[in-house]
Amino acid sequence: MTTVVKIGSSSLTRPDGFLDLNRIDEVSRLLAEEVKHGEHVVLVSSGAISAGSQPLGRTERPKDLATAQAVAAVGQGLLMYRWTQALAWQGVVAAQILLSAAEVVGRAQYNNACRALEKLEALGVIPVINENDAVATDEVRFGDNDRLAAIVAHMVKAERLILCTDVDGLFTAHPSNPEALRIAEVRGLEDLEGIDIGQVGSRWGTGGMRTKLLAAQVAASNGTEVTLTSTNLLGEALAGEKVGTVFRVTGKRRGLKQLWLAYAATAQGRLVLDDGAAKAITVGKKSLLAAGVTAVEGAFEAGEVVELTDQSGEIIAKGVSAYSSAQVKAIISGNQTDLAKSGLTDLGPVVHRDYLAETRY
Repeated sequence: MTTVVKIGSSSLTRPDGFLDLNRIDEVSRLLAEEVKHGEHVVLVSSGAISAGSQPLGRTERPKDLATAQAVAAVGQGLLMYRWTQALAWQGVVAAQILLSAAEVVGRAQYNNACRALEKLEALGVIPVINENDAVATDEVRFGDNDRLAAIVAHMVKAERLILCTDVDGLFTAHPSNPEALRIAEVRGLEDLEGIDIGQVGSRWGTGGMRTKLLAAQVAASNGTEVTLTSTNLLGEALAGEKVGTVFRVTGKRRGLKQLWLAYAATAQGRLVLDDGAAKAITVGKKSLLAAGVTAVEGAFEAGEVVELTDQSGEIIAKGVSAYSSAQVKAIISGNQTDLAKSGLTDLGPVVHRDYLAETRY
């Protein structure tokens, strides 16, 4: 079995903002035990900014991207040194892999990364993965390691993903609410109705429960079972015990193009669909026709990625538009003059099914 374990900044950072070395030692012990029992493990680790803050004398997470990149660049080597040292004490070799969204969405880069991970797995090495913050941009980046972990789970064909945080799973309300109840299992969207996930992450993390929930949806809809639990319960989660919240698999592993469209590609605009079109592309698995588009938002060219939303504004899919935003507006308005100016004669689907990927759980 291949397991991806993601450890967030909140779990690796002490109250003073510096790395929790005891936590790194304990996680390393648990992961090493898995490897010694013949299991394959991939670790996605946050904490580079926390590691870089101590030598730079910083006590708060940087607010701007450039400073965050600089602090992460200082901390990444220190973070990797700590993991390498802790795993070595357990008799396991660690390997560093830095990924960016720009690398993952390219077929050649994606395949090369998959081959490297496969070879490391065969060698009994634990890859320690983080986003390549120093080269990531606002437009092309994962933005949080939860989503990165879901993508990595797809790359290594993982049977399970364990998302470790500072609370024991998904609750019906904020865990500080005495009436909040832990949700033991999620089998689909209907199990998430009415749940308050508005809580933010820690002052050292980039996300909160919302990013973890979205990552769980990504992985579960691509064939990987997900356990969301406290880092303190990682040992129990690895042993298969009933802890945290388990997200059951809802879909088969998709191809690279579909994965890129749904979760990595940056949308340049948005198409709002009527109820019939929304049902056609989700339930009927059809292409999007112009008749189902009720509004066009943003400016985009033919061949660029757009979000597809229902009438409530929820993003239900993303896809490559066959037409520019001006052309789509001309098509749905039926204005013959605008159509003639746009040079449109032979009209096909606005988004063909081959270039469309659903994003909902």
